[in-house]
Amino acid sequence: MKILGIGSRINHSEFGKGVVTNITSKQYWVTFMENGLETIDLDADFEVIEAAENEVDTISLFDVESSLVQILKKWSDVSEIVPIGDKWKGGKLILQPEDTNLKPKEIKVEDFFHKITMVRDRLRVMEQKVNSSNLQAQEKTDLQQYITRIYGSLTTFNVLFKSKEQQFVGQKSK
Repeated sequence: MKILGIGSRINHSEFGKGVVTNITSKQYWVTFMENGLETIDLDADFEVIEAAENEVDTISLFDVESSLVQILKKWSDVSEIVPIGDKWKGGKLILQPEDTNLKPKEIKVEDFFHKITMVRDRLRVMEQKVNSSNLQAQEKTDLQQYITRIYGSLTTFNVLFKSKEQQFVGQKSK
């Protein structure tokens, strides 16, 4: 087994894409784009996107963070970090079926919030693609209206956002 060096990029089935930021005798410390810092065993199952040489180098934490931010911006379609409201941190969402014989489903609020913000980011990308497409003006307008209605449907989740500026906005009433 070849040990990856700091700066190697990987794709993990559970955590997604990330960069190796530290190595111990048993684990990689990997900062994942969608899940933050996680430790995974050296022999864990993951795809190596780009391996870095395992060289010992003395660099500051600031240098590592700066490099990591550049790498994540380069390889991610996520445009910003969106913080969840403080009161929801560590909370859980419980989906209780009406049938009491069925087991409820629990989801960490942070995981649910992450999915919601990913939907928003992908909607923004779709909106940009529509605006820059070769579609007819009327087709662009029609698609924009659908996107705006989707944003409107998602305003229910605004309660989860820490900052009002990052919340969903639907169609403004006239």
